[in-house]
Amino acid sequence: MNLFSESDKPLILGVGNLLMGDEGVGVAAIRRLEQNGFADRAELVDGGTSGFHLLGLFRDRRHIILVDATTDGKPLGTVSHIRPRYASDFPPSLTAHDIGLKDLLESAALLGDLPEVDLITVSIGTLGGSLTMELSQPVMDALPAVESNVEKCLAAKRADTMADKSCESISLQPHTKAF
Repeated sequence: MNLFSESDKPLILGVGNLLMGDEGVGVAAIRRLEQNGFADRAELVDGGTSGFHLLGLFRDRRHIILVDATTDGKPLGTVSHIRPRYASDFPPSLTAHDIGLKDLLESAALLGDLPEVDLITVSIGTLGGSLTMELSQPVMDALPAVESNVEKCLAAKRADTMADKSCESISLQPHTKAF
């Protein structure tokens, strides 16, 4: 049973560069979610490093879950979940497309298209080194925790939607008291 109309369907957007190993964890997460049947409950998008090209996806959307890598100094493979409202709420560094993602969200806010955002990040080492399409083992091992966090975000949103729908269906009857 689909609880969402297409305009209400959450968007799960994984961003990152697959050619830079761990920096591509957001895209790897989208592939894992596709394999595990999440497409029935949300629109899954491999955003790569697209930046402003993704702005149209925000229009008329109520909820977005972003998955990205971060170089925040936490141990490799640490999964974090925040609900950023401002650029200052973001982790210290969102890897190679840091400015693009923050600018994208700020632009959506300026246009009035900023939905509720859940940001799930995976801590990676520093950028650089050789090009590879392989995730390191700690980052690969973090993918089940990313999936679990996405599931929790979707469940919380479903609960909110169900509560909203049940509130809409309540009709208030005038209270009469017999004396």
